[in-house]
Amino acid sequence: MYNSITEVKELLLLNKQQVPSILGTAMVDGALIVVFRQYRFHKQLSIELYQASFTQAGKVKNPLVLVSPLDQIWKREDAKELKFFSAISRFQNHPTMVRSAADLDALKAVMENPLSLRCFYHNTEFSENIVAGSLKVVVIGDTINNATLWVNKTASDYTLHLQLTVNEEQLEWKDVEVKYDYFIIHNEQLHLLGNLTLLNLVQFFKPYRNGMTIPASQFATFQKEVLAKLEDKVTVTYTYIQAATDEQQLESDIHGAIEKYIYLSDLEPYVIINPVVRYGQVDIPVLSKRQIYITSTNGEQLLVQRNEESEAKFTALLIRQHPALWDQLEHDLPYFYLNREQFLNENWFLQAFEEWKQHGITILGFNQLKRNNLNSNKATITIKVISGLNWFNTEVDVRFGKNKARLKQLQQAVRNKSKFVRLDDGTLGILPQEWLDRLTAYLNAGQIHEEQIQTPKIAFASISELYENQMLTQEVQNELELYAVKLKEPATINDVDVPGCLHATLRPYQLEGLRWLNFLDDHNFGGCLADDMGLGKSIQIIAFILLQRQKVARNINLLVVPTSLLFNWQVELEKFAPSIKVYTLYGANRSVNHKRFEDCEVVLTSYGTLLSDVVLLRKFTFNYIFLDESQNIKNVESQRYQAVSLLQSRNKIVITGTPIENNTFDLYSQLSFACPGLLGNKQYFRDTYAIPIDRFKESKRAQELQRKVAPFILRRTKQQVAADLPEKTEVELYCPMDAEQRNIYEAYEKEFREFISAQDGDEIKKNSMHVLRGLTRLRQICNSPLLLGEEKLNSDGSSKIETLVEQIETKAPQHKILVFSQFVSMLNLVRKELLARGIGFEYLTGSTKDRQAVVENFQKNEDVRVFLISLKAGGVGLNLTAADYVYLVDPWWNPAVENQAIDRTYRIGQHKNVMAIRLICPDTIEEKIQKLQATKKEMTAEVIKSDEGFLQSLSKTDLLYLLNTAKE
Repeated sequence: MYNSITEVKELLLLNKQQVPSILGTAMVDGALIVVFRQYRFHKQLSIELYQASFTQAGKVKNPLVLVSPLDQIWKREDAKELKFFSAISRFQNHPTMVRSAADLDALKAVMENPLSLRCFYHNTEFSENIVAGSLKVVVIGDTINNATLWVNKTASDYTLHLQLTVNEEQLEWKDVEVKYDYFIIHNEQLHLLGNLTLLNLVQFFKPYRNGMTIPASQFATFQKEVLAKLEDKVTVTYTYIQAATDEQQLESDIHGAIEKYIYLSDLEPYVIINPVVRYGQVDIPVLSKRQIYITSTNGEQLLVQRNEESEAKFTALLIRQHPALWDQLEHDLPYFYLNREQFLNENWFLQAFEEWKQHGITILGFNQLKRNNLNSNKATITIKVISGLNWFNTEVDVRFGKNKARLKQLQQAVRNKSKFVRLDDGTLGILPQEWLDRLTAYLNAGQIHEEQIQTPKIAFASISELYENQMLTQEVQNELELYAVKLKEPATINDVDVPGCLHATLRPYQLEGLRWLNFLDDHNFGGCLADDMGLGKSIQIIAFILLQRQKVARNINLLVVPTSLLFNWQVELEKFAPSIKVYTLYGANRSVNHKRFEDCEVVLTSYGTLLSDVVLLRKFTFNYIFLDESQNIKNVESQRYQAVSLLQSRNKIVITGTPIENNTFDLYSQLSFACPGLLGNKQYFRDTYAIPIDRFKESKRAQELQRKVAPFILRRTKQQVAADLPEKTEVELYCPMDAEQRNIYEAYEKEFREFISAQDGDEIKKNSMHVLRGLTRLRQICNSPLLLGEEKLNSDGSSKIETLVEQIETKAPQHKILVFSQFVSMLNLVRKELLARGIGFEYLTGSTKDRQAVVENFQKNEDVRVFLISLKAGGVGLNLTAADYVYLVDPWWNPAVENQAIDRTYRIGQHKNVMAIRLICPDTIEEKIQKLQATKKEMTAEVIKSDEGFLQSLSKTDLLYLLNTAKE
């Protein structure tokens, strides 16, 4: 007979949830044996390790030496061996009075016996001490995890019989030998009782070898309080309840396919994973052994068999998602569990949930987990790129179950570099890292407009690189192909008719440049014209402005240039396109008059003036804005860059011979102005290109950047278009004086003009030396007032030196340069500037002793980039073919002398096209000399061989013409 129900519950049922224990580690070596025994006094299990020797028959013989399992641990590396010895240590040195899950875990580690050690149990009948004769061999058998309680019914009572399952064999309780409370011995094998429920059940049933009887009057209470709770862990079979037929199951709505659920809950620090199957209206935990009962229409209780095959597949589907779940099948727990951090690892639960859902499993309780606001759904992402007017519009559809992430939410995740997207329901969707990276690239290439990412069409290369073909509509694919072909090979762009009002014939490469500019214009793209100096960038721009007459009704363009080039552009515009009305916005008396703008096609201004007048200029919308020498805005933090960024126009072109002077960021400033959106924002460009390229020399990033910008930068070097160039090209570079230099010049010019006006023709001839000295002084002032040697002037400003040094700094890295001047003192000033900048040079004047040595050094030494030469000392007898740029600092009336200087580089053996540049101060005697030469073409070099010859050829009228340089 059993005791009170309370006592039964305390013996059989676990009073609180058991959480997994974490066992230590261990290992083994040599002729070791394992002995199972009881402590002599308190009869608790002890497992000991002995060093033993054996007879020839294989029997243990004395003496036996007790071994510490901890000593074995230090010799082992295998995890199972480490656990084995740690577990033995637990039971050899620390007897426990209360059975626990940790004890069972340790015993399971012992029963694995990874070293296959021989095992024995101690027979106390032979000896109370451990000796060879007291040891009986035992074989480690399988762990017992299943038991059945059979409930039989008679007229007056109920009887319970316990049955254990060993290797699929059913063992009656009365035939079972229990050993040390944890084991049973069957067929000379030692079997571990594998969970606490079985241990308690066996302990309880010790007095009831032939079964336990319960009076019928008490059975209902016993069933409710004990059996119903045991049914989760032990199979309870009521022999008197019949199985329901299919018809009876159909009547009770338990039929057909089962529904599968996974319930999640907290058990700190774990998350409980409880798989449940639903039969009709009945939920059964998969790990429970509970049976299903229904009541028939006549009130009879019937048994419904569980679908063991379907449940087994459900369990297998669950545990294969994480290795830790496999190990929990043998635990005495009605659920699975994972450490909270393991569970909430998005790489795990999202993938697991996705697979479970695909198999029709419903997951419940996820959002109720403490400190968890993650969305349980894997992201489904759809991308579609369509074509707009000036944009490629990307439609991004990111959904987490029923929740759609708005683009602003995705942008916030990208900014935070976070995979978590805050959704409208308050949960956090988890983006795969691959898609976080993709969205980062999409957003860097464009900007958000409502629920689309707008990428400017000028960044078409980004669309090709970032998006897969199936994401692009056919229209987008066609556009990308057109841009890629035409802009990669400008020669394939359709021809354009050169405007008839252009007073010049374009060379083939210049015509190609005009076609390229026109193609960019057709598609609203800006660009950078970056030809070498002397290849005619200005004439291409002028031709393009004329071409705009045919394409727009309002052809008003802003041309911004360095102050030093204002006059050059005025000359070029007048020379090649006199029909273009130009309004020069410059000087103290300038007026930002929008009505004046409407009457012209080109508003010509300087960077300095732009900076002063930007507030007014920004209010006017131009057709095009052209920035000449656009490296002037290379610093994105500069006021110049900020000012030009405020201007409005239909399109923009930057013009430069040196798009990159110092570092990669030079390119960003210019193209961010001309091609907005092409290179992303400043921080993105710095992180993605500037730092990797400039600091770490990453060639892959440099190539990537080159591919992106190449369609919008047209750069031809002299070498590339050599076939289209004459062997020798001569150009004039104007160098306007600043106010201080101009005042000095005008003062001397006035004095000299008054002297000439007072003389008649014959007197002028007689005073030719005085006339020559006066003209020379004006030429010296054009070079630099310092050449006069008058301290009272107190001025060292020189527009020519500024321009020349800027030209040398630009050209010297790729070219060798000759600099000619009639004045040695001017060469000395240039030499001083070159020394200050560390530019290698040679120097040749009449006082140079070893001419050949300096010539050879210039010709052969790559570090020597510039040759400063006195016009008289180096005009003849030198062969300087290493140079391909010649600067004539102070051109004069005798073309023969200039040609001789140019011919120092343009000689036999020269394989490069030679560029000769004359530096001329506008509105001075130098400019007048050039015009006078054009009217006296008959004065060839053979006739005018000296300064005196030149003077003799000039009349008083000619001299006054030279001295009348006031601006008209």
